[in-house]
Amino acid sequence: MSQQLKFKGTALFNGRQLLPGSMVLVLSDQGIVQDIVHESVAGSDVQQFNGLLSPGFVNTHCHLELSHMGGVVPEKTGLPAFLTSVMEKRAQQNAAAQETAMQQAAIAMWESGISAVGDICNGTASLAFKKDSPLYYHSFIECMGFAPGFAEQRYEYSLDVLRQFRELNGPRHSCSIVPHAPYSVSEALFSLLSATPDNTPVSIHNQECEAENNLYQDKTGAFLDFYRHFNMDATAFNATGTNSLPAWLPWFRQLPVLLVHNTYTTGTDIAFTKEQAPQAYWCLCPQANLYIEDRLPDIALLRSQGCTITLGTDSLASNHQLSIWQEIQTIRKYYSNIALEEILQWGTLNGAMALGIEGQYGSFEIGKQPGVILIDEKESRRII
Repeated sequence: MSQQLKFKGTALFNGRQLLPGSMVLVLSDQGIVQDIVHESVAGSDVQQFNGLLSPGFVNTHCHLELSHMGGVVPEKTGLPAFLTSVMEKRAQQNAAAQETAMQQAAIAMWESGISAVGDICNGTASLAFKKDSPLYYHSFIECMGFAPGFAEQRYEYSLDVLRQFRELNGPRHSCSIVPHAPYSVSEALFSLLSATPDNTPVSIHNQECEAENNLYQDKTGAFLDFYRHFNMDATAFNATGTNSLPAWLPWFRQLPVLLVHNTYTTGTDIAFTKEQAPQAYWCLCPQANLYIEDRLPDIALLRSQGCTITLGTDSLASNHQLSIWQEIQTIRKYYSNIALEEILQWGTLNGAMALGIEGQYGSFEIGKQPGVILIDEKESRRII
């Protein structure tokens, strides 16, 4: 006969709101939510914890493939210089060292309370260890290529990677093929990606730096030097006279889209997105934004416009740890007026909705198995 688990903390966050510490979370011995009841009717064997109980976090943007690059790239260089450093240094360690670093990063995420991850993949390096991971992964197979003449070749390469990841699909894995960023994907490649059937959600690095908007406004800025540095042919690119977002978003009209970073997104961009992609999610990676650009997105603007916000960690190349609780703490430092329960929803239920896994993750609702974590001011850690 299976036993029930009964957990009580100083407060209980159910995925949407904070409940008082008098409420008890009841689960099966497999961690499946059975009920939330008042302590007066919970009976015996209630385990008491000194801290806030929450569903497991959902990290909607991570690059596990860059886990071996911790401390390699200097801080606050701006995105084009950061990308240059990553591209030149990411292959300096062998595959075994990279896999060990990925596994260690994944274990740390799990122990800190992350239950599900939207993971960016440029190849199959993370494929093997995802097979038996307790973490849920949505692998975003990232495609890039700025020269339109190579669009078909780049797309076919990424499709082959996607096919290999699809063999993993099951209770704890899904995948889709996605564009990297507006400054690294040609119109021809956007067109191919947008026509991929049964391919959701879409994820893209969006407006992470001012140079991206400059490129689209009048074909100026730091990305022109970036292209020259790597002998990339940018002659086919034509400025649109707008910010970057309106130039590419119509390719994915009405699809679920995860917009990542949004450091230089404007109110006009948000209004355009609401019209074109009403299922858009806005992922914030504040520690990476500070690491690379020394700037945060306009979170007050995103909130005022009713944007559905999620949280991500980016990579160890641009962060000192992969912890959603640390991302929450960073937001609270700069935006102390935002209620904790709102930011916790960004890191749990909203993230699960963005990845299409809210039926299992993100909240304490009967039948779900989202994981249970304990949070205090210093850290978050997994209970089950």
